Amino acid sequence: MTLGFIPSDAAVLALQAGIVAAPRRPPAIPWIQRLSGPAWALIPIGSIIGVIFAIRYTSGTATGLTWLALIAVPLLAAAALGWAMRGSRPWLALLAVPLFALAWASRTTLWGEGAAALLSALSCVTLGVLLGAVTPPGWMKLGIIAMSAADVWLVLSDLLQAPNNSLIAAAPLPGSGLPQLQSELFGTVSLGYGDLFVAGLLGAVLAREARRQGAMALLTLVLAGLFDLLFFVLNELPATVPVAVAVIVGEAWVWRERHRARAPAVAVAGPGSSDAAPVEAAAGG
Repeated sequence: MTLGFIPSDAAVLALQAGIVAAPRRPPAIPWIQRLSGPAWALIPIGSIIGVIFAIRYTSGTATGLTWLALIAVPLLAAAALGWAMRGSRPWLALLAVPLFALAWASRTTLWGEGAAALLSALSCVTLGVLLGAVTPPGWMKLGIIAMSAADVWLVLSDLLQAPNNSLIAAAPLPGSGLPQLQSELFGTVSLGYGDLFVAGLLGAVLAREARRQGAMALLTLVLAGLFDLLFFVLNELPATVPVAVAVIVGEAWVWRERHRARAPAVAVAGPGSSDAAPVEAAAGG
């Protein structure tokens, strides 16, 4: 069964936006807080540049990454269901088993592709929560923007296409039918693991700041839908861009609201009053 571009694209964009809404607020664990620092914000940009150049110049990297994804993604997905996502319950971690079985048994069907993509998405929720617990929010946002900028550079310089094709084609034990969880294919649309990872980072930093993840998820979905209109003239787009733009728009909105809250207000003079006294508005939190 095949699925056209528009429904396929809509499904993967909804999945990416769903990841933004999914992470829970990371717990305050003292020994984890002691590891906190801005250096962790280098991981997003390092993950995309390091992987691409490792595949280009080190043989066997793509195969190694597909094995890493085959082992790590189901475990991280189970952690998301049991701990890292909003509404998680320990027993829900068991759902990763049938998802993996479906992704393996029906690898070439929409059901199998959907199960594999969901496993990858859930794993990115866990990674986002873990990285968000040790990275200061401001630095995390800069890391997201830097990752997107690197993604744009790699696409425009034509450095991404060949390594990405190698990664998509790599398979653990060729001929075994094992799921390829290092990238996502649903219908006629392919999405890189990093495109889901960056959404997990945004969701995690929003959860840490106790901000409205649902609204930002919707913003990400709208921006991604508008951005993907470029597919009518281009064959490849850096899908990290809508997430980075959502970060910038969200920060601009927060700055605007805080600026308005700090602006002085003038009280209206009532009957019998001689003057109107200026009143400072309380700053919003």
